[in-house]
Amino acid sequence: MKKIAFSVGLLLMIAAIAVALRAPLKDAAYDKLTQEMFVSADTDAFDPGPELDSYFPGLNARYQGRDVRLLDDFAGENGTVFLAVRSVDWCPYCMRQVAELQQHKAAYDAAGLGVVAITYDAPELQQAFVEKQGIEFPLLQDVDALTFKTLGILNEKYAPGEDNYGIPHPGMIVVDAGGVVRGKLFVEAYSSRVDALSSLAYAKGVLGLAP
Repeated sequence: MKKIAFSVGLLLMIAAIAVALRAPLKDAAYDKLTQEMFVSADTDAFDPGPELDSYFPGLNARYQGRDVRLLDDFAGENGTVFLAVRSVDWCPYCMRQVAELQQHKAAYDAAGLGVVAITYDAPELQQAFVEKQGIEFPLLQDVDALTFKTLGILNEKYAPGEDNYGIPHPGMIVVDAGGVVRGKLFVEAYSSRVDALSSLAYAKGVLGLAP
């Protein structure tokens, strides 16, 4: 009996160690995978999303338990940068992009730009990421892929019922204080994203703000 009890205890201890190490190992793997993901500019011809100089359409999203229909709720004095990402639960590129944007949020605030991101993730998954990374800007949940459909950025590779149905082509839309789309950054390769400071410089440029 003592041998059995010892064996069970040993197995439980090994399992506990494995669980404790899982998160750091996963984070390390994600760091390695994403270490060369950032680019300084969007140079390809891929161009989904609303037309430039058109009004940003309404949202069909949820945030903190309430319905969200207008981007105005999150606008800064000079406009808004709207970031659509695939998932902050399983997409390492998205997680790093959102975390990197948080690192430079003060620079966006100084430019008078509101920052808001959106994914298809369930609220509890979003909240876990927000708490882990200390995200201070709104992270919305798209409802039934309607926002991504309306914006023209829904990834149609996946059909309703498939696990990844509802993800967007990841990218950023720059909207001025009047609600007009002034710029877009959509890199065709989902594993590449324009870095936060280059995105800010781009946003300032298309909005006519001082560098």
